[in-house]
Amino acid sequence: MTEPPAEYGIVGHPVAHSRSPFIHAMFARSTAQNMVYRMHDVHPDQLRAFVEDFWRRGGRGLNVTVPHKIAAAGLVRAMSARATRAGAVNTLSMDESGITGDNTDGAGLVRDLTVNLKLILRGSRILLVGPGGAARGVIGPLLDAAPAALVIAGRSAARAADLAGQFVADGPVTGCALDGIAPGAFNLVINATSAGLTAEVPAIPAGVLGAQTFCYDMSYAREGTAFMRWAAAQGCRRTAQGWGMLVEQAAESFALWRGVRPPTAPVLAALAAGEV
Repeated sequence: MTEPPAEYGIVGHPVAHSRSPFIHAMFARSTAQNMVYRMHDVHPDQLRAFVEDFWRRGGRGLNVTVPHKIAAAGLVRAMSARATRAGAVNTLSMDESGITGDNTDGAGLVRDLTVNLKLILRGSRILLVGPGGAARGVIGPLLDAAPAALVIAGRSAARAADLAGQFVADGPVTGCALDGIAPGAFNLVINATSAGLTAEVPAIPAGVLGAQTFCYDMSYAREGTAFMRWAAAQGCRRTAQGWGMLVEQAAESFALWRGVRPPTAPVLAALAAGEV
């Protein structure tokens, strides 16, 4: 008798834009895994009930996306070191003993930047825009790459400074308001806000971009994002959106769940070709 497929999925609100089901389906085929992966749009008020029901029904794991990454940290019996460091969870693993939280966002972003996009982070000046749950997962890994400076900026100076203060022991990180960013171009500007989902652009001072600035949007869209178009109009060196981060963090989650790391190049090629 054929064993039923293990059940996985992604939970967010909204979540219809997610390409994760396509990505994990390709991973499963390439590694011969018997599993299914579905989208679940869950309102924040219903997150705990949904996750606990998913686990009780035999679900094996969930990816967590906006706006649930911080709240998900309160739903687990244990957290990995990198999830604890981030204070946010994007991967839930489930077994008979309970639910464990992890965060693969930072590993996925750094791998995309350094392996796929060939950027050198050591000694660079990095601006991270948006001190929310998406940013939390990537600050530690970015600091591990030994930049000269990491500046976290947002609409609230206090919120950005508070988040930076949680990582001061890990490297040269500071926080400020968007209009408080010191003059001078950065080597890398990362948009970690959810503005990409609403076609908005954070109020980033134009002076932080120069001819050598690489601009990266953690959001993604088939036609590119508003942030990418704005950055290109400012004359930056190059732009990229979060397809690579999405695929690489998904591969990290998949490896946690299934014990095998899937190849990412075929998935990146499929996304670039518009196959989904």
